[in-house]
Amino acid sequence: MRYQDHKPALILLADGTIFHGKSVGNVEGTTFGEVCFNTGMTGYQEIFTDPSYFGQIMVTTNAHIGNYGTFSDDVESDDIKIAGLVCRNFSYNFSRQRSDMSLEQFLKENNLLSISNVDTRALVAYIRDNGAMNAVISTRVNEIDALKKELAEVPTMAGLELASKVSTKEPYFIGEKDAKYKIAALDIGVKKNILRNLAKRDCYVKVFPYNSTYEEMSKFNPDGYFLSNGPGDPEPLKDAIILAKIIIEKNKPLFGICLGHQVIGLAIGVSTYKMHNGHRGINHPIKNLTSGKGEITSQNHGFAINIEEAENHPDIEVTHRHLNDNTIAGLKHKSKNCFSVQYHPEASPGPNDATYLFDDFITLIENSKPVTA
Repeated sequence: MRYQDHKPALILLADGTIFHGKSVGNVEGTTFGEVCFNTGMTGYQEIFTDPSYFGQIMVTTNAHIGNYGTFSDDVESDDIKIAGLVCRNFSYNFSRQRSDMSLEQFLKENNLLSISNVDTRALVAYIRDNGAMNAVISTRVNEIDALKKELAEVPTMAGLELASKVSTKEPYFIGEKDAKYKIAALDIGVKKNILRNLAKRDCYVKVFPYNSTYEEMSKFNPDGYFLSNGPGDPEPLKDAIILAKIIIEKNKPLFGICLGHQVIGLAIGVSTYKMHNGHRGINHPIKNLTSGKGEITSQNHGFAINIEEAENHPDIEVTHRHLNDNTIAGLKHKSKNCFSVQYHPEASPGPNDATYLFDDFITLIENSKPVTA
């Protein structure tokens, strides 16, 4: 089917700005979410299935999306988590030896509305200058006033709790039962590859629902605790914040990534804030302040830890900085077995610049074990 034969579609931003395009696969529909953009040249399938993107309309800056199809192993959760997709050129034909499905079919099976032929360079520049905001993509191109009214009813991301929408309902296990280490992981939007990285380091991981208590998780008798990535505002996650406080007070080994990093910051007493745009891409430069080395990292977050509060907190050591805007990208507790980062070491864009963090977690566990005579 030629692009000119596809149904007209649009993306309408909360401030009334409109960009026009075409419906991918001639699908009709309407979907709402916070519009954001990712600068990665590859990895679209991992992005679309990342629970951290739940509730967001994804604009891809790469001009061609779908050109290498999809592969069943290249997913970070059980289904697509983004609310919608906006791209420039959608590739209906794909070429990759191990691909088992086209992106078009993958999107259809997951009921995701997508639009192409959008001037994404102009759209990204607009979001960059005006900030992330709610938006709607729709094929109802002649119902602008109605779409504006519906969009006005959509809650903003600030203050929105979304971990409950993506977390597991029941605990489950990853890894070998006879592994050397036992890890209790709180799922507030965990990516599969994080769990695979832990299992690869001889860990038997029990994954718990987002609202699990310390009492429930400690019954597993874990060697360490992990707080996952995830979507939404960290401040409404009261149960997770209380859990992190207890783990820190008891001085149990604790590692957090992304949303888990923000929860740890809140547990220690540092506030978070919604960023103008957030960081979303696979080429974000980070400096490890301990080693002095630079890291190329994958990032996906719209909230961050307050810089001034963290720098002046007596219990916090800032360990990593984002070199583009100097935001905090990592911290550790000065007197407790706790550290966290704002980026994704499991995504391996460097490719292995940051995978040492999983090894650091194992070292923390080893060093925290009581010395026996």
